Amino acid sequence: MTRVNTVLGTISAHELGFVAIHEHIGYGMPGSELDSRWWKTPEERYDETVPKLRQFHENAKPWGAATFVDATGICNGRDVDYYKSLSAKTEVHIVASTGFVGGDTALPFFERASVEYLTDQFVHEIDVGIGTSGAKAGIIKVGVSRGFKMKELDKRIYRAAARASKVTGAPIFTHLAVDCEPALAIFAEEGLPCHRVLFGHADDGVSQGRINEQAILAAGGRIGFDTFGYDLELPDPPFWGRPRQERLDHLLRYLQGGLVDQVLVSADANCSPLGWPGVKGHTVNYLFEQLIPDLHGAGIDDATIDRIFAQLAAEFLTLQPISAQ
Repeated sequence: MTRVNTVLGTISAHELGFVAIHEHIGYGMPGSELDSRWWKTPEERYDETVPKLRQFHENAKPWGAATFVDATGICNGRDVDYYKSLSAKTEVHIVASTGFVGGDTALPFFERASVEYLTDQFVHEIDVGIGTSGAKAGIIKVGVSRGFKMKELDKRIYRAAARASKVTGAPIFTHLAVDCEPALAIFAEEGLPCHRVLFGHADDGVSQGRINEQAILAAGGRIGFDTFGYDLELPDPPFWGRPRQERLDHLLRYLQGGLVDQVLVSADANCSPLGWPGVKGHTVNYLFEQLIPDLHGAGIDDATIDRIFAQLAAEFLTLQPISAQ
């Protein structure tokens, strides 16, 4: 059976339905939960999050189910017991991640950890569970530290992620696709095929001109168009925003150029941001409310949309071990 880890158990990949491959239940920097300016009660977080997930479930009904891949990772607000409750309340499948958004978000305990220790951490969270929750991670998060360059800790995390991916079969997604050459070298050294890696945020506004898309494609990697909705047309756009049509045209070049199978798409929205205000009105449901109509308007058919959001996403999330530990 094709298997995918969700917070409520391991299911068949055929049960995933529509997949939002890079989203957040609630993302914040380490320590943000202690800042009284942004502190939220559990009730406030539920009130912000449940309606968005219920709408996501409703929008995904034509696909039979809805799957939300949480890209938060360790140290950035991951709360798996909370995810389990949300999944049970809304019927949305939630896939939790192990790993780190970037080396510069890892607390000192992990900053000092060896590749072997980090590998064991990731493997344990995928094969055994996260803490005492009983829930298993289904994907590994890695990232590039601020400054658009991989630091030594980033490289250790990437190497540990590659080893854990081979053992467990869990895929990897990255925060940013910039400075991809060291990552591609690490994956090659570790023998991890790059179709198991989604190089994320290749479409955001600040990364343009810093991404070697051809190197990623040549290695067989997947390109993440996963910041849809962060448009410069917003009243108060984020610094990583981009003109809506420009981002759409970027994706269309792939879809119309025979590269559909190397693309995955999402919105990177926060249901209830931690330690920052978030972007008003931006939710995972942008995919249905704006992006899919825009794709239809550009002549992209339903079969292609289904391939991106259901078939390719399910294939990517399927646990595919490559070697024994």
